[in-house]
Amino acid sequence: MSLMHEEAELLYASVDGTVERVVQLLEEGQLVVLPCDTIYGLSGVVGQTLSRLQELKPGQQYAVLASLEQAQQLCVVPSDLAMHWPCPLTAILPNRDGNGSTAIRVPKDPFIQTLLARLGKPIYSTSVNDRGYAITNITDIIFTYKQKVQAIVVDPNRRRDTPSTLLDCTTTPYTLLRCGEYDASALLS
Repeated sequence: MSLMHEEAELLYASVDGTVERVVQLLEEGQLVVLPCDTIYGLSGVVGQTLSRLQELKPGQQYAVLASLEQAQQLCVVPSDLAMHWPCPLTAILPNRDGNGSTAIRVPKDPFIQTLLARLGKPIYSTSVNDRGYAITNITDIIFTYKQKVQAIVVDPNRRRDTPSTLLDCTTTPYTLLRCGEYDASALLS
């Protein structure tokens, strides 16, 4: 894996122009670290960056962050699930093309919602955590990724470090795979 020669740009979610800069980087096929509605995520545009993400984190599963409309274009979204989104709930759904399934989340975070709307495309996301330990401190995230991604977006007001709840919605009834930030009990009854 080749590392970048320059250090990542540090951007702040609350600063004007950050969304536009991140959109530009993502459209160029760059990888970025984003403050998601759960934990910080390593991200890139769906359809452009999967091989680079897999190079950086081999064997990792990648969720897709999308607007509800984007999620409905990619997957078959049950109406009971659609009523719960946006929230920190990742659902494994059958792909609309009938080929496999995708873990997808419609995030509630305003920064990510704005980013997805401006980009007009869904993005891959996987936690910045490394196998065996959690990285929730922004200083550790910067240290770990500063030469591996093009930018790191910092949200100084962020106080979340719990992953999303994960449901397999390809089964009836749905199967809870991971307890997380969102109480999905209404979808499990």
